[in-house]
Amino acid sequence: MKVLITYASAGAGHQKVAEAIFDYLQANRKDLKLELVDILPYANPFFRFLYHRGYLLLVNQATWLWRFLFWFTGLKPARGICRKISIITNYLSCLDFIRFLKNENFDFIISTHFLNSELACRLKIKNKINSKLVTVITDFGVHPFWVSESTDIYAVASEFTRAELLKADVKEETIKVTGIPANPKFNSERNRQGLARKLGLDPEKFTVLLITGSFGLGPLEKIAENLNDKAQVLVVCAKNYSLYSRLEKKNLDNVKVYGFVNNTHELMAVSDVIVTKPGGSSIAELLNCGLFPIFISSIPGQEENNVKALSAYGVGIKLEKVKDIRDFIISLKENPQKAKNLKQNILAAARPFACQELAGAIR
Repeated sequence: MKVLITYASAGAGHQKVAEAIFDYLQANRKDLKLELVDILPYANPFFRFLYHRGYLLLVNQATWLWRFLFWFTGLKPARGICRKISIITNYLSCLDFIRFLKNENFDFIISTHFLNSELACRLKIKNKINSKLVTVITDFGVHPFWVSESTDIYAVASEFTRAELLKADVKEETIKVTGIPANPKFNSERNRQGLARKLGLDPEKFTVLLITGSFGLGPLEKIAENLNDKAQVLVVCAKNYSLYSRLEKKNLDNVKVYGFVNNTHELMAVSDVIVTKPGGSSIAELLNCGLFPIFISSIPGQEENNVKALSAYGVGIKLEKVKDIRDFIISLKENPQKAKNLKQNILAAARPFACQELAGAIR
């Protein structure tokens, strides 16, 4: 059976989810012939530039415009015309990907981005391909662009997400609550003390992880400075080289500074609380680790909806002021029972077997 797992490399989340699915199926479903494909190399250069650079520009430099676009394209009166424009533009911009789908005619297409799902659906409607389509929604909320006619299965994060799809008139039998797929290494129970020593950390100290994606967004430097006397702080600067340089020069006693890392699961495993952005894949990872999140610097639209969805489960808190973040973290440190109760909410919301549940649908 031929299975395509496809994503769009605009934002890391869609790719991480696709890779988690691919890795799980590769290890556990030897009956499948798998292919992992990013759609953007198949798009024309201008469209590819807009997806890569345009998205980053909007969410980092023009959040007001991104908020408006997300809101406007989701409005019922505007939805029809916006969707028609989107379908035509996407089709003309991704002709190579369309030819690829037609030529390969996979048995299953697993898509972690609405663009890929939309194009596959148009081909299905026109009887150009016979593939079954599984759309994996990588956030807890649902923008209308995720909903495409002739989708066979929607794999969704939570009952909240399921309810959002039902409001959009999606057939109930097509919705499967799997959770957002994450790499199994985030599920593993670890010896915290041994791992902390391996990482050069004090296993007895209350530990806070600061990580906000590839660009190290938000007031991470100020948060680290304000917590230096109260906790062990791990700051992942990623590609924010100036932040890394400044923190290295300050050489704060209880702050450990990292650049780009590939052991996020280990840093989560030795931490008591995480300050992060509310991206869908990041949330899935921290839930599976049982780690309480404080959300900052959320992208308008999808990430704000994630916070809203999680609040229904008593998971996470959104704070923007450094003083409020510091005070909340101190309250967790000084009240272990409060921290324990919050962790119970996290474990109840986690779905660590998302990949396994999704694999069960590939028959």
